[in-house]
Amino acid sequence: MNDIEEIIQALIEFRDERDWAQFHNPKDLALALNIEASELLEAFLWKPSEQADIDKVKEELADVFAFAFLLAEKYDFDVKQIMLEKIQKNALNYPVAKSKGVAKKYTDL
Repeated sequence: MNDIEEIIQALIEFRDERDWAQFHNPKDLALALNIEASELLEAFLWKPSEQADIDKVKEELADVFAFAFLLAEKYDFDVKQIMLEKIQKNALNYPVAKSKGVAKKYTDL
């Protein structure tokens, strides 16, 4: 079992001990993911990023990961595989020669 699988298994055990699987449909997991991402943003609101409460950032980032992993599990996605596929796709969309040091969307390169 790799690290990601271990995390997902721990999340499933936590969820199942509380009988929460009934609430974890794809729509609600996606909504929860978005809400947690917003709470992560709140840690940076109205201050320079270096002044963000690092413990709050870690906690909210963990929540983002938790719902993302649970959503991936719901669809039986292999997290490593979908991430590597996305990196490959991004490499095609953002070739180094055009995108290095440039903060533009691939459609604007």
